[in-house]
Amino acid sequence: MRDPRLQTLARNLVNYSMQVQPGDKVLIDMQGSEREIVGCLVEEVYKNGGIPFVDLNDRKVLRSVLMSATQEQMELWGRLDTARMAEMQCYVAIRSGENVNELADVPDDKMKLYDLYYRKPVHLEQRVKHTRWVVLRYPNDSMAQLANTSTAAFENFYFDVCNLDYSRMDRAMDPLQKLMDRTNRVRIISPGTDLSFSIKGIPSVKCSGHRNIPDGELYTAPVHDSVHGVIQYNTPSVYQGTTFENIRFVFENGKIVEATSSDTKRLNDILNTDEGARYIGEFSLGFNPYILHPMKDTLFDEKIAGSLHFTPGQAYKEADNGNRSSIHWDIVLIQRPEYGGGEIYFDDVLIRKDGRFVIEELEGLNPENLK
Repeated sequence: MRDPRLQTLARNLVNYSMQVQPGDKVLIDMQGSEREIVGCLVEEVYKNGGIPFVDLNDRKVLRSVLMSATQEQMELWGRLDTARMAEMQCYVAIRSGENVNELADVPDDKMKLYDLYYRKPVHLEQRVKHTRWVVLRYPNDSMAQLANTSTAAFENFYFDVCNLDYSRMDRAMDPLQKLMDRTNRVRIISPGTDLSFSIKGIPSVKCSGHRNIPDGELYTAPVHDSVHGVIQYNTPSVYQGTTFENIRFVFENGKIVEATSSDTKRLNDILNTDEGARYIGEFSLGFNPYILHPMKDTLFDEKIAGSLHFTPGQAYKEADNGNRSSIHWDIVLIQRPEYGGGEIYFDDVLIRKDGRFVIEELEGLNPENLK
């Protein structure tokens, strides 16, 4: 018997997140061995009059492909899948891999080929810009292990997070969006962090279950050359199969001029992928009330209550500061007291302290008001 929470999730993804209409072609991209969610999604797409297409993928297979990949091969693969993506109106990706570090030993030059000639054209350019897309994880033993819980406890947490009333959260974001849209200068202060930049003229975007599940963030982007200072992130981050800790960036005129971490060489290899990788493409505040601690999964970690992320690489077209890159790496700084605290100022006014919004019109985004 199916878990009714799973059917609810599939229904929300089709009706709320992607808003599938009759005749819409929907690509369901499943990475991992779980299949029940795929069946639920196919059924819900058909109920709405949509046309489902299914891709079943495996990171172990991807690793085998990339180990000896050539530029010609990646370019052709990118062209083929870009053409297919161009036929789709909707896209949903379900990630359920068993090993987050599966690509850790793929050589840097092969990962760059994959980023430049596959991920960038297929996903950053075509899928993100031209489909109604949503990306989510699916609970498994590996994710429970990363979260330091039992599998049963993680499944309960997962459905609490993913089946949250995102329409209510969406309404609670309105005051923050209005404030962000009229803000010029932002300053972030935390242990090891003193960072300033402008967001003047860059639109802000609410993330309330339409693009990511789980969700709970509001993002914009810094003016391209405006970032100055230093940021010390305090969550581990997995990128291209490698876990990075203690990431620290120093900025001058918008550019990362110094970058260190637990693997400084690989970090700088990633930042040297292209010119835009050393500039910031996104600044976002996270406030999902059920997500409190990092689990080395960006889709969850970037929504942590009382967090922010400051993202090297490609800017989204909805909040475009002009930065272009094959990289888009959401790295998280948590500012709740147990993680060292911190402050965020908009035009010299304190708006969030130690992870809690402190001005009246934003208090609806504090955890007790979103559950």
